[in-house]
Amino acid sequence: MSFGLSVNCPEAALPERAAKSRLLHIHRTVPGVLAPLNERLADAGISFAAQYLATNEDVGHVVIDVDLAGGTVALADLCAVHSTIRCRLLY
Repeated sequence: MSFGLSVNCPEAALPERAAKSRLLHIHRTVPGVLAPLNERLADAGISFAAQYLATNEDVGHVVIDVDLAGGTVALADLCAVHSTIRCRLLY
């Protein structure tokens, strides 16, 4: 998986999920970065269908599959999390 950034992200091979939105959050590898991601989605009433995490010593990414309606709602919340490098709605 290539993100077009100047950092090297860990690779991940993920299954496709029909009828779900997939969000990507690229962040600096720091302790505690997943807690606010999960809290923001929970506060918005968004349930995960799946969550995939991969990190190296500098950069990590989490891919989160949610119900279709939750994808655009969740994006702004994820982008506001500390240590965010980039986040986007993949589909």
